Amino acid sequence: MSAHSSSDSNNSASGDSSNAQASRWIWIALFAVGAIGLACNMFLRQDGLAIRHVEITSAERVQARVVIGAGADSLAKPAQLTSDAAPLAIAAKIWVEPQDPRFATGEITRVDGVAPVIWETQKLLTRKEAAANEALQTHGDGKPAVVGANELATAAPDMQISFADTFGVWIAAFLTLAIFSFLYRDNPIYKVAESLLVGVSAAYWMVNGFWTTLVPNLFAKIAPDLVRAYAIPGLGVSEHPQQDMVLAFVPLTLGFMLLWRLAPKGGWISVWPLAFIIGTTAGLKLVASIEADLIAQAAATMKPLVAYASTTDSSGNAVRAVSVWSSIGSIVGIVGVLSVLVYFFFSIEHKGLTGKAARVGIWFLMITFGSAFGLTVMGRITLLAQRLEFLFYDWLNLS
Repeated sequence: MSAHSSSDSNNSASGDSSNAQASRWIWIALFAVGAIGLACNMFLRQDGLAIRHVEITSAERVQARVVIGAGADSLAKPAQLTSDAAPLAIAAKIWVEPQDPRFATGEITRVDGVAPVIWETQKLLTRKEAAANEALQTHGDGKPAVVGANELATAAPDMQISFADTFGVWIAAFLTLAIFSFLYRDNPIYKVAESLLVGVSAAYWMVNGFWTTLVPNLFAKIAPDLVRAYAIPGLGVSEHPQQDMVLAFVPLTLGFMLLWRLAPKGGWISVWPLAFIIGTTAGLKLVASIEADLIAQAAATMKPLVAYASTTDSSGNAVRAVSVWSSIGSIVGIVGVLSVLVYFFFSIEHKGLTGKAARVGIWFLMITFGSAFGLTVMGRITLLAQRLEFLFYDWLNLS
């Protein structure tokens, strides 16, 4: 008996080792084929791998002074360029383009001694847009195109390679492949990519919360002039700044009380703001949940069994006809709700008519759970398709 068991264990062990070795060779072959394909795509194709181009656009503004004697309209136009509520004293000096036609008409004059403001904007181009710009810049023989004075409209804009965006595409491709490496087995590369994903996501939401929550809702109430000068230039002026400042100190105090959780002593202080947050959130969400979940679902079951739709007859008169599919949907909804409620009614035994209704409710539940699971799976497949589209189109340029 022991001899048979030992031989069976040896056979199973040898079978497992052979399967592991075969799987290892399959993965090695896949990696080799992928490396060869990547090398061929890199060296044999002109646009083998990702190279990002940006369109450079220069902008210049000069400071001008409104000529008061040029007419009443000259004061109204600059005011519209600054702010609708801006006084005329602020609109007396404005920043305009050097080619502004009002220089020629005398409505505005250049302010001496003020240097112009020049900046550049970059627009990320797709591969097709970059190829079209390259075609405008060169002839069919590869020589640079000569653009005349009458051909400025068709001239290609200033375009250059963006090394930062190209490097970002390569990093994103490497991290995507690192996540896919989990299909082989758990490995350190996958763990590094997973940790980077979690860390970057946490940092992103922290920065996003700072600029979308703390700055406009807290700091803008305490120091509006400072926020308007350095963070949000278009911040509106409050009608009750003192009241807003006093009210803003309430969440600021609660926030500092929450940080006591990190202190060695005094952790009980953080319990009070936590209880306040939980209570207010529950009170605010209660009404919304009742309206969205309870009342909306109850109202959906109160539809008429026979639904009508407005149509027109041959003479063009409006008539009311029975909508077959809407009526069927209403009947199915009523049957589903009642049968599911019967299934969860455990005060009586599920026999006879009650048992049949409960079994119908089980079918409705299974269909609902299956559709929800299918929706979840399709969402994950959509994410997978987006990652594969990024690898093939954005990184390998196979489109």
